[in-house]
Amino acid sequence: MPDQEQERLKRLRERQIADRDPLVKQRTLQRNYSTKARRMRKPFKLSGAWRDLPHVIRTPFYALLLGIALVFILPKLWNSPYAFWVGVLGTVIFILFGIVLGNSLDLRDSIKDQLK
Repeated sequence: MPDQEQERLKRLRERQIADRDPLVKQRTLQRNYSTKARRMRKPFKLSGAWRDLPHVIRTPFYALLLGIALVFILPKLWNSPYAFWVGVLGTVIFILFGIVLGNSLDLRDSIKDQLK
């Protein structure tokens, strides 16, 4: 039992010495600056920027593209004066669905990050 107590006191003393170390903040700042500098040296890629956008922005954009295709294709397939307006309504519905889906995907990712 005294051996365990000695180990506990030794760990406590090392922790206290580490807490009093004045260079800890300086080291963390230097590490952060070097990480940022490394990141800045990487070339800019449009695919990387697109991947960094949240799902709540990307998914409605995909839905918008699908809706625009629907607006152009539907009047060719359905010969009616309402075909264009049905395509526009479909586009709006797709965008709303994309917003809801993107928000849920972002929520899923944030929950995964919190669990790490």
